[in-house]
Amino acid sequence: MLSDGALTGLAREARRLLRSLDEPVLAPFLADWPDLSGSVAVASGSPPLASGLRIPYVESDSMLPVLRCLPDFAADESGFGASLVADLCRDHHVLMWRQTYAADDVGDAFLRNYGYAEIVGMKSIPSRRIACGFLILGPSTLYPRHRHEAEEIYIPLRGTARWEQSDAAWREQRPGAVIHHASDEPHSMQTGAEPLLALNVWRSEQLNQKARLD
Repeated sequence: MLSDGALTGLAREARRLLRSLDEPVLAPFLADWPDLSGSVAVASGSPPLASGLRIPYVESDSMLPVLRCLPDFAADESGFGASLVADLCRDHHVLMWRQTYAADDVGDAFLRNYGYAEIVGMKSIPSRRIACGFLILGPSTLYPRHRHEAEEIYIPLRGTARWEQSDAAWREQRPGAVIHHASDEPHSMQTGAEPLLALNVWRSEQLNQKARLD
């Protein structure tokens, strides 16, 4: 079982990294960041917590195929966000790794190269407006064009990938870039020879929404 301390440590390190970037677009995300003092995790599939209620976080036994990329991420000990990446690679086996889509939507090859885990949100450290976690995309993988009501930030931590947003121009994004998606802005991602690990933050009043494929 993942301790409150380990999960809170990941959330604090993610917040520290976001603050260190000193980007104006991050200000509303940081303003809505939950109070991490006394944080407790929410069990997977549980309803929202009542005030003061403690529900243990349930350890995941999921081993998504894309987690094969973690040794590559851990091997780079001096790259951008090194402390956060090291903490993630150490504790990855107790995070709840998930997939949003089904094979009928995106195909089996995509699902072998895709997964995400949440550290702040509805199924982890409780939050009203912010969901934060990690996305992994395997090499040579296209994340299809999609959109959602939530405003979104991506920060690549490992791997260089290309991003396409509403103007349909593909741009190379390296670790440390701040990529902002406005509400309902279509976007997609494409990895090359190396896998991508990115910090992802949503901001919305409805954190239980799902992305819609275009």
